[in-house]
Amino acid sequence: MPKRIAFLASEAHTAQTARATLIGRYGNRPADDADVIVALGGDGFMLQTLHGTQELDVPVYGMNRGTVGFLMNEYVESDLLERLDSAEEEMINPLTMTATCQNGKTHHALAINEVSMLRQGPQAAKLRIWIDGRLRMDELVCDGALLSTPAGSTAYNYSAHGPILPIGSDVLALTAIAPFRPRRWRGALVRKESLVRIEVVNPEKRPVMADADSRSVRDVISVEIRSEPSVGHRILFDPGHGLEERLIREQFV
Repeated sequence: MPKRIAFLASEAHTAQTARATLIGRYGNRPADDADVIVALGGDGFMLQTLHGTQELDVPVYGMNRGTVGFLMNEYVESDLLERLDSAEEEMINPLTMTATCQNGKTHHALAINEVSMLRQGPQAAKLRIWIDGRLRMDELVCDGALLSTPAGSTAYNYSAHGPILPIGSDVLALTAIAPFRPRRWRGALVRKESLVRIEVVNPEKRPVMADADSRSVRDVISVEIRSEPSVGHRILFDPGHGLEERLIREQFV
C-alpha cells in the first residue's frame, strides 16, 4: 500500500480545498519523492499533471474536482489508501508534434489527447495530408483537422464526429473539423506507428495554427505527428472504471 503521496491541485477553489483536507489526513510529499501522485481537478489539470511529471516513473491517480472528469476517479476522502492499493493501471503513449512555422522555426510538443490544426482567420484552411510519405489527400478545405489517440478520442475528436477508439487499439483517428470539401470525407484510421504530415496550402492567405493539448503554435506551414513509444504515462483508475470501460460506455449514451 503506497504511503508517500504527492497531492497536486488545480487553481479552482474546490480543488484547493480538497488538497488541504487530504494533506491534513494523509500528509504530503514532493512529486519526485512519492509513490503516487494524486491530481485534484478536471481533465485539463490531469493532462497538465501528466505532462509535468512525465520524467518521473510515478503513477497518477486523479480525483474529480472539475467538470467532465473523464480521466478522473470519483472524489472521496475516507478510503484513499485502500483505493490506491486496489487501483488498476493504464499505460498510454502520447503523440509527438513537430510544427514548422512560416518564419522557419520548428516547435516540438507532446500531446496525450490530440494534435489539431485550426484556421487562424475568417477563411477556411486548405490542408494537404501525407501518410508515411505518401500523399493521401491533395486538398482538404475545412476549419481544421486533428489526429487523436485512443485516450483522447472522446474529447475534441468525438465533438468533431470522429470515432471512439478502444484503449488497446493500435490506431489513431484522423478527423476533419467542419470539412467543406470533400464534403463526404469524415476522416480515417491510421496505424499507431504511422507518420502523419499535414501541410498548409497558401499559408499567407489562409493562416493555420497547430495545437498539442492546448499548447499552440501560430502560423505553421506543416506539422508532422507520430506516436511516441519512448514516453509512457501511468494512470490509475478504480477497478471497473478504467479507460477501456469508459470508452465503451461513451458509445452507448
